[in-house]
Amino acid sequence: MAEARQVDVVVVGLGVGGEEVAGRLAAAGLNVVGVEQRLVGGECPYWGCIPTKIMVRAGNALAEARRIPGLAGASTVEPDWAPVAKRIRDEATDDWNDKVAVDRFTGRGGTFVRGTATITGPGRVRVGEQEYAATRGVVVAAGTAAVIPPIDGLSGTPYWTNREAVEAATLPESMLVLGGGAIGCELAQAYARFGVRVTVIEGSPRLLSLEEPESSEVAAAALTADGVQVRTGVRARHVAHDGSFRVTLTDDTVLTGEKLLVATGRAARLAGLGLEHVGLDPSARFLSTDERMRAGDRIWAVGDVTGNGAFTHMAMYEADVAVRDILGQGGPAADYRARPRVTFLDPEIGAVGMTEQQARDAGLDVRVGHVPLNRTSRGFIHGPGNEGFLKLVADRGRGVLVGGTTAGQSGGEMIGAVSVAVHAEVPIETLLGQIWAYPTFHRGLGEALKALV
Repeated sequence: MAEARQVDVVVVGLGVGGEEVAGRLAAAGLNVVGVEQRLVGGECPYWGCIPTKIMVRAGNALAEARRIPGLAGASTVEPDWAPVAKRIRDEATDDWNDKVAVDRFTGRGGTFVRGTATITGPGRVRVGEQEYAATRGVVVAAGTAAVIPPIDGLSGTPYWTNREAVEAATLPESMLVLGGGAIGCELAQAYARFGVRVTVIEGSPRLLSLEEPESSEVAAAALTADGVQVRTGVRARHVAHDGSFRVTLTDDTVLTGEKLLVATGRAARLAGLGLEHVGLDPSARFLSTDERMRAGDRIWAVGDVTGNGAFTHMAMYEADVAVRDILGQGGPAADYRARPRVTFLDPEIGAVGMTEQQARDAGLDVRVGHVPLNRTSRGFIHGPGNEGFLKLVADRGRGVLVGGTTAGQSGGEMIGAVSVAVHAEVPIETLLGQIWAYPTFHRGLGEALKALV
């Protein structure tokens, strides 16, 4: 084995968070080695955020065209998946080639290594036959992988994960989706709007089970309106494949589909990293970190592996905290009170902070403000497609918001105002004195606030 090479920092995994850490540290003059086994940039630009939202945008355009009758005349819509697949392949992913991302990192002064990293001791990482000794430390940003449940018969079948669903050049006639979380719902609606017969199977009593119950109702209604069959409270018991899929549910119902999409969650890639050599548990679900993203002595963790939310914006946020800590710059510590999240359905569901139930479970004196979106001025004007609601969750004792949901047109954009209020703990009295533009969707937030006093 080659002699250990002395460097400042080794970053294990160059997804969104790892690439941000490695690039910024290299630009700051540190000797940084970034290791990535797959594609630099990670899940988001190739199989997640970017390509799936291209799919969502295309599906939404079809839906809007179908809303023309009753608003502006007549319309005829002929779905065509080819332009969507082309945009994903040519514009978003460079045909799943990361040369641009690699060049971006090396252009900032970093050293890129393609391979599998193994931590062999404090500050030491081996990739192939080369070992690196990092004087400042190691950053773990290995990301997550799709969880494949141990369903009888599933293993060995040509099931899809989000990756195959995004890479598809042509669409199947029918698809079964295991999992009614954000990924399953978004892909189900997008596919359905292009004419695919879709069935979503969710073991929990409702879709989007981590969000407000009202969000689950909106999601279920939206999918149903697009022709998706929604089955909740049942699980897949057996899977068979013989040219098409046959899924037997726990209620003995048998469903068939040309394709089967498994979207039952994601888990951190911790096995095989050698974490046991630095006193960390490789069998843990996630890596615990402190407020500076430190997982141990001279070891940091950022992104999906921390379990603080598998979102690109969370990875970027944690990367910033870690970079400042490694460079000794100080600044704000990690603060997760106002974690924003968006499910890119139509209606779009934005949420931040606690749900009503989470706030009650935390022992807070909870007050709730709720406004149906179609009762706002902009909702009335918008007409078809105005489904949704605005919900604010307050801690009456402190007089501040602790969470909120903005479900509807531009729900992901509207949640920004609530995020600021939750993060900065703006007094509700101050928010009540705010001027809300008319006629807008977000003006409904002002109405929801009135119920909190």
